[in-house]
Amino acid sequence: MMSTIVKMIVSMFLCHILFFGPKVNAGVVNRFEVEKYGDVIWEVPSKKKQVAITFDDGPDPVYTTQILDVLKKEGVHATFFLIGKRVEKYPEIVKRELKEGHEIGNHTYNHPSFHTISRHKVVVETRKTEHLLDPAHHSDYIKLFRPPGGTVTENSLKVLKKEGYKVILWSWHQDPRDWTNPGSERIARHILTNLKNGDIILLHDSGGNRSQTVAALKIILPKLKEMGYEIVTVDELLKMHPRYNEFHETEMKKEEAPLLIE
Repeated sequence: MMSTIVKMIVSMFLCHILFFGPKVNAGVVNRFEVEKYGDVIWEVPSKKKQVAITFDDGPDPVYTTQILDVLKKEGVHATFFLIGKRVEKYPEIVKRELKEGHEIGNHTYNHPSFHTISRHKVVVETRKTEHLLDPAHHSDYIKLFRPPGGTVTENSLKVLKKEGYKVILWSWHQDPRDWTNPGSERIARHILTNLKNGDIILLHDSGGNRSQTVAALKIILPKLKEMGYEIVTVDELLKMHPRYNEFHETEMKKEEAPLLIE
């Protein structure tokens, strides 16, 4: 009898995880409330075989350049979410990313935790990096932002929307946790076996030894093409979103805030 009850509890717990995703702290946005409005993007389900590959935490003088070499060889473009203090340190790598047709997004200046961040700190962190990325922005550019750790609270989302950002996360089934160095084959297998149209794939080009990510990319890209998938930037993927045209109408008046980190 006890065994049956335990099995029922475990089954209920697993069902909850499958249907509602990872457990989050109080104050973190509810995906099923914000996703339908396009305020936060996890993926863009589509009939077209398109996926976007994204890289966090760069630029890095060793691994970002290696990744750019692989992308160039395969003739595909990716989206890089950049940390401001690293942009200041390696501006030439960002110039190369743009020159070769890749897309860039804001990943804060210092990569702070967004679980308890103040509204003022969100403004400071994003604006300082945005100031560094401004030369790359065009009139039709959608300002992309990815919070550290993928944490979006109700308070931070309000600020980010007011600042004109589109918050981009990633498909829950497309995080191979490459930063744990599980092995290039395992990284590639995770991505390829969980693939769905409109996926946003999460990888990292900095923050540690990313040689496994580079090696995995050499496996993933040819296989995606073989499977009939087109690899696009996040902005290109967003064009399949039913509210895409509204995404360009997010410019709002910004509150005054200092550009220097306190």
